[in-house]
Amino acid sequence: PDETRMSSIVTPLAATSAALPPMAASPSYWAGVRSRLLQDKVAVVCMVILVLIVLGALLAPWIAPHDPTVGSVLKRLKPVGTPGHLLGTDELGRDMLTRLLFGGRTSLLMGMAPVAMALLIGGTLGMVAGFLGGRVNAVIMRSVDVVFAFLSVLLAVVIAGALGAGIGNPLLALTIVLIPPLVRVTESATTQVRAIEFIDAARASGAGNAVIMRAHVLSNVIGPVLVYATSLLSVSIIMAAGLSFIGLGAKPPTAEWGLMLNTLRNALYSQPLVAALPGVLIFAVSLCFNLLADGLRNAMEVQ
Repeated sequence: PDETRMSSIVTPLAATSAALPPMAASPSYWAGVRSRLLQDKVAVVCMVILVLIVLGALLAPWIAPHDPTVGSVLKRLKPVGTPGHLLGTDELGRDMLTRLLFGGRTSLLMGMAPVAMALLIGGTLGMVAGFLGGRVNAVIMRSVDVVFAFLSVLLAVVIAGALGAGIGNPLLALTIVLIPPLVRVTESATTQVRAIEFIDAARASGAGNAVIMRAHVLSNVIGPVLVYATSLLSVSIIMAAGLSFIGLGAKPPTAEWGLMLNTLRNALYSQPLVAALPGVLIFAVSLCFNLLADGLRNAMEVQ
């Protein structure tokens, strides 16, 4: 994600965090969030689509009609609707439905795991920087600024290229790229919360910094940080697919949506629908995560 896009999200999210009451993480608050989220029809539709895609990927070994790595040259590039191959076949005669189901396992892992790891690391660093301030804040935030000096996509390509192809290396590259924006969002939200009176009251009661951050700060910054992390899922999935597309991600014959786009690009004119299927899934998942993040942000707003 570029810095301009991130900056446009940091300010409103931080303001929302600052407006949250001390008991923002109470059961009644989260019950209200769930109720408002379920009233958002767009968010509900996106959640249903994402759940179906995730379930399809998880259950692929049991529901896929064919072996994802076995094909036949006699069945190359069959169109959608071919008997026995509902979504056609790829350039090696492998069943596209099977490949898409198994590809979802790899693509979703490569897109979601970096966000989860970056959320854990970046969220922790950002909360420490925002709460302690001073030299600790300066060291952490200036270190983050060094990473911001590089275009995120280019940095991911450089790191993945230096480490080599494979599934693990792009995960590490994307995690490194996604940590800085999460650090900045969390630091901004924590700085806002630190100025609220109940933090001073907790200090006066004798609570230490670790206890205050865990019991009071975390409950108030988790909302905006979680919303931003959800929006990063779409970016991460697209970047992971892009790395595989240029040969820095999954290796053949592994099924992965970005890699499938690469291998099917020559079939774009002969079987455009079959060739576009992996891209359609990447777009659908990315769009659903973006819309879900919008719905989650609206549900977490305190009126």
